[in-house]
Amino acid sequence: MTPRAHPTNLIEFTADFLSSPDFNAAGARIEITNVRSFNRDLFAMLDDSPTLADAERAFMLYMNALFAIDVEQAPTSARTPFRSCFLKLLQGWGFDSNGPEGAVMKGWVESRFGLRPSYHKHPLDRDDPTAWGPYLKEKMDSRFHSNSIYSQLDLLYEFIQYILRRFIYQDRTHITVYRGLNLCEATHLNRKACCLMWLNNCVSTSTDPDVAGCFGDIIVKIRAPVSKILFVNNLLSIRPLRGEGEVLLIGGDFWVTPQS
Repeated sequence: MTPRAHPTNLIEFTADFLSSPDFNAAGARIEITNVRSFNRDLFAMLDDSPTLADAERAFMLYMNALFAIDVEQAPTSARTPFRSCFLKLLQGWGFDSNGPEGAVMKGWVESRFGLRPSYHKHPLDRDDPTAWGPYLKEKMDSRFHSNSIYSQLDLLYEFIQYILRRFIYQDRTHITVYRGLNLCEATHLNRKACCLMWLNNCVSTSTDPDVAGCFGDIIVKIRAPVSKILFVNNLLSIRPLRGEGEVLLIGGDFWVTPQS
């Protein structure tokens, strides 16, 4: 087993296979155990939604009813407790994927898909336990776990997968995205040929190579499975991420092609 994979997860594939280039090439569908069966009402509402906008409204109504979240998160008084919300988590990721919100997102991927993060503030090496301290502290921060935030992310993932398959990509299994790498990340990259590269367990990419180029010295093209898409920023009316074409992916070993 790869050191970046847990022996257990909440999907039907092993983390080893999920992280492999074979899985990323095949692009099989993924379902988080029991999310759909425990939330049949949501998916019945989605089935009855004729348009993407209707599906988004149904999803937000369901999330607000289930988790009592408010998009504005405006407290009515000083005593009103903070309720963690997946939108605020995505906003925090957009500002800094190595911040506390980023740690919670990476922790969710680790919990559900069995993929350990390889980077949070600095490289995470299993042989250096001290490197994991800040990540472990931030991913377990109680202020983010007061409102079943992992369950919110479960529903977000399944909702995004539903609308991608029904309204956007239909039978397509892969999309092309781009990522900007700094020189440290690209140390072992063959800049003239397609090569294998590990992407962090949760990682930002873009559908626009010019946007990706703003975040690194080297741009790589990635053929990503639709089933590994967690969020697409320009898909919904609410856009919590900063990049217009930003796509959040579940990571692993991907074949990447450097762009000239």
